[in-house]
Amino acid sequence: MKKLHGKTLVLIGGTGGLGLSAARAFVAEGARVVLVGRDRTKTAAAQRELGKACAALVGDAGKPRTAEKAIATAFKKFGGFHGLYHIAGGSGRRHGDGPLHEVTDEGWSYTLNENLTAMFYSNRAAARQFLKQGRGGSVLNMGSVLGFSPSPIFFSTHAYATAKAAIIGLTKSAAAFYAPHDIRFNVLAPALVATPMSARAQDDDAILKFIKTKQPLDGGRIGVPEDCDAAAVFFMSDAARFVTGQVLAVDGGWSVSEGQHD
Repeated sequence: MKKLHGKTLVLIGGTGGLGLSAARAFVAEGARVVLVGRDRTKTAAAQRELGKACAALVGDAGKPRTAEKAIATAFKKFGGFHGLYHIAGGSGRRHGDGPLHEVTDEGWSYTLNENLTAMFYSNRAAARQFLKQGRGGSVLNMGSVLGFSPSPIFFSTHAYATAKAAIIGLTKSAAAFYAPHDIRFNVLAPALVATPMSARAQDDDAILKFIKTKQPLDGGRIGVPEDCDAAAVFFMSDAARFVTGQVLAVDGGWSVSEGQHD
């Protein structure tokens, strides 16, 4: 039997990059998925690709009702709700994120709203629904190695690191509180992955040289979204029914490697 057979999963930020890759993996393992994305064109493309196993919605993760609507759609379209994967987030560099002494008020507010507040909204909606159902469920949050393994030379965006560290704190606190209800909360923490958000890094020769030694697995490369998919499937499946409050770094060795730079 497929690992996610019979499950209906909601993905917030599921129409591009890491999210769409996970959605493909979930459907391949037998799940039905509700995807939420801000870009109407990408959302429509995801719907066409995934077909009847998918309901794709246009919505802003930073609004409190978005996740609630997605969960309601899971019931209306597929008759249930078993897990939430929150992927939505992004860099605040263009809005004023950077080293602490350079972070602007706008940069701080934008980055925390984009990465932390949006996750709070979706996790709260999931917890409320799981409690109402009384059958437990799984929440997986997208973190980053920068939440616990800084890189001051090339990745000094301190509001972003703060948000990702806070995701770990909220996830672990929720995991402890809701464990008696069989509601599981975990974090997936990738290092540098080839997505539109990391375009700056992908085009920087100095960063690519650094990654050769900072992410030394598999030849020393930038990750790809598919690197995270098997872990996401595991956390959303019944195979992880005894796992909660964990942070899994899918990072090519980032968090255990020094990384060399000139």
